[in-house]
Amino acid sequence: MKDSEFDIITHYFARQAIHRPDVIAGIGDDGALLKIAAGKELVVSMDTLVEGVHFLSGTDPHAIGHKAMAVNLSDLAAMGAVPAWATLSLTMPEADPHWLEGFSDGLFTLARRFDVQLIGGDLTQGPLSITLQAHGLVPAGASLRRSGARAGDYIYVTGTLGDAGLGLHLTGALRVEDEPDAFITGRLLRPEPRIAEGIILRSLARAAIDISDGLLADLHHILDSSGVGAVLQVDRVPRSRAFDQILDRVFPDKPELRDDLPLVAGDDYELCFTVPSENRAAVEQQLGRLSGCTPIGMIVAEPGLHCQRKEGVDYQPSREGYEHFRAMQRRDDHG
Repeated sequence: MKDSEFDIITHYFARQAIHRPDVIAGIGDDGALLKIAAGKELVVSMDTLVEGVHFLSGTDPHAIGHKAMAVNLSDLAAMGAVPAWATLSLTMPEADPHWLEGFSDGLFTLARRFDVQLIGGDLTQGPLSITLQAHGLVPAGASLRRSGARAGDYIYVTGTLGDAGLGLHLTGALRVEDEPDAFITGRLLRPEPRIAEGIILRSLARAAIDISDGLLADLHHILDSSGVGAVLQVDRVPRSRAFDQILDRVFPDKPELRDDLPLVAGDDYELCFTVPSENRAAVEQQLGRLSGCTPIGMIVAEPGLHCQRKEGVDYQPSREGYEHFRAMQRRDDHG
């Protein structure tokens, strides 16, 4: 195979199986031409994955392709959008056929599940970096936002938290042939976007966000946007059985990780959302058939986020979550 930019695009990225009827022109023109149905609004999200920051060198390219698509679909899920299209900007040091085959297969395997068509992008040479932009559609006026939380709302999360953070914490030490270890590794490398849950929550939740930088950091975004505060019950934050089993095996002398990782580690791509009391039964019933959901606290009028144990004792986490440039500043401050 030739390794020119256009040969790579044709061989690996123009061969996708998804061809949506609302794409008039996609890959092959200077820009994509799309049809947006009447009564719909367009939701656009973009994320970048950088080698050494978001994934380690040597990570399975299929997993990188999956995650590049998944993290963007997770943003659409948090707004209640139905995925439709994506664009991809790929920078890589060399045209490695094995890597490209695995990456594009991981990307398109997830795209097929959610009927997402790749409609364009860019390809350049340089340090490995993947930027993907996802586009979704939502009925006009029905999108979920971060700014809708109100005092008296209950705070929920889907699924379990801390799994991906534990996987990153133990990279290289997990035994993938063991069921708990394989589960945790999968949660880190192949997150599951909660699209169906987001669509259900459009009519039931008041505010929502996906958990990428850690529960505390992302919940703060809801609180700041809504002008409210929250009381979070640390003991109610859901953890997987695999999470507890691995901590018992590897870190029996570090009980603080059991609480801190689900609060601050991030990368789980679950949804955090607020629900008025009258919608709680419907939320728990409908999401119970999918990833499940757990109430973990309540929105209050007074600004600020307070973490408590079930006895009402205040809990102070080790940190609030991941921030790129704050993390760089800490490294600079310590030489």
